[in-house]
Amino acid sequence: MGFIDEPTRWPAPGELARSRAHPDQPWWDTLLAYGQLLKPRMVALLVFTAAVGMVVAAASFGMSLSPTTYIAGIIAITAGTAGCNALTGYIDRDIDRLMGRTRERPLCTGRISPAYRAVVLGAALLGVSLVLSGLRNPLALAFMSIGILDNVVVYSLWLKRTTRWNIVLGGISGGMPVAFGWAFVTGSIGLAAILLAALVVLWTPTHIWSLALRYRDDYARAGVPMLPVVTSEKTALRCMVATGALLVPFSLALPWATPVAGLGYLVVCVVFGVPLVAMSIWLWLRPTPAGAWTLFKFSSPYLAVVFLALLVSALW
Repeated sequence: MGFIDEPTRWPAPGELARSRAHPDQPWWDTLLAYGQLLKPRMVALLVFTAAVGMVVAAASFGMSLSPTTYIAGIIAITAGTAGCNALTGYIDRDIDRLMGRTRERPLCTGRISPAYRAVVLGAALLGVSLVLSGLRNPLALAFMSIGILDNVVVYSLWLKRTTRWNIVLGGISGGMPVAFGWAFVTGSIGLAAILLAALVVLWTPTHIWSLALRYRDDYARAGVPMLPVVTSEKTALRCMVATGALLVPFSLALPWATPVAGLGYLVVCVVFGVPLVAMSIWLWLRPTPAGAWTLFKFSSPYLAVVFLALLVSALW
């Protein structure tokens, strides 16, 4: 599927009407639609991990982080993640129309029309992110580029519709913001940055697969081969337990990579990590849709809580 041209197919019944359903849409609703396209909650989480990476990197090296550097890094990662969401929203609009969870997204309902406006916006935002990254240092540019390519090309254009392991390789992009933040400040990469990026990558399958378990019919209807959709529940749950269980040792290994991660950080990792693993194992032993949804809801704030604990430890 190309970025600019619409898919070569006849529109489904009612689709053309939906795409023109808002000819007199007020400007504030259009603005809200673009905000929804960029997925602000996802952007906020990834920007937060990058911001923590910047603060921890500066503290680990005993550097003073200037407001100009910090603001430039935040703008770059915000533009990068939002731009990716605009492009992937355009790529996924056909399958989003088939899923109850996503069919009200603005490209599906015609609140943003014509759809290629999402591509223009996404390309502009990615341009801003790449320019700011490149002006800072080559390594920051490299991590920004890897994240964009993995999310837009590897995951959305290729793996999402072709393999059950889509989120495993596609999840690499989720770890790039924190690596970017570290590189943006120091111009280097270290073990602490790798561990932090690995935490995000390992968290992603548990979070997404538990959501896919709850919405198996939705994904099946759209033809998206998420692991819980195309394999047995037991197999999917074993994979979830494995990735969830790895989160705890990776999080507990961080103090050996940087002294910034103190006792308070370790306590939070144990308090939140142990229940996450326990819930994964319980779901494996007693698989139910309610249990999958509970795991999803618990895992949603997990990453933010752990990174918040690390931020407080670094500032302290």
